[in-house]
Amino acid sequence: MNHKKVFTTGEAAEVCNLSQQTIIRCFDNGQLLGFRVPGSKFRRIPRNELMKFMKANSIPLEALGTGKTRVLVVDDDPEIVELFVDVLKRDGRFEVATASTGYDAGVQTQSFRPDIVILDYMLPDINGNVVCRTIRENPELAEIRILIISGLINQGEIDQLMAAGANDFIKKPFNIAKVIERITQLVEA
Repeated sequence: MNHKKVFTTGEAAEVCNLSQQTIIRCFDNGQLLGFRVPGSKFRRIPRNELMKFMKANSIPLEALGTGKTRVLVVDDDPEIVELFVDVLKRDGRFEVATASTGYDAGVQTQSFRPDIVILDYMLPDINGNVVCRTIRENPELAEIRILIISGLINQGEIDQLMAAGANDFIKKPFNIAKVIERITQLVEA
């Protein structure tokens, strides 16, 4: 399964079974949308744009691996982590990884490449704002959705989280079925 969010022209060529020159030509003439890495000549193609290009040119999407939604659960409460892992795995639509600190969340975000991070606001080492900002500052991780779940009730702190890059906030205690529904909505948005 290929779960990359952003592709180089070489990777896109491999996925589409085309030459890299063809991909570059399509990029340069606007058939394939993407962006250039600031300060370099390198082209990058977001996953959703590659999918549009593949559909428009009748290239099978199987090579992209449109499989399970990858969810990273970040919480220092083992019971909450266990609940999410259990429910998400039983659902069958999700692949799950976990972290219990902000540091672990950073490591897992880089290696697991989740589609969405379910993030507790109060972690033992740092708060959710730092995790949100760290993810948002990396262009390769820009597509990742962030759903904060916390007992935190201060509207000012919720506003700060949203400003730091969170996509949504759900208050603890939560209804797990509603959270799963929200995960799906955020990832498909």
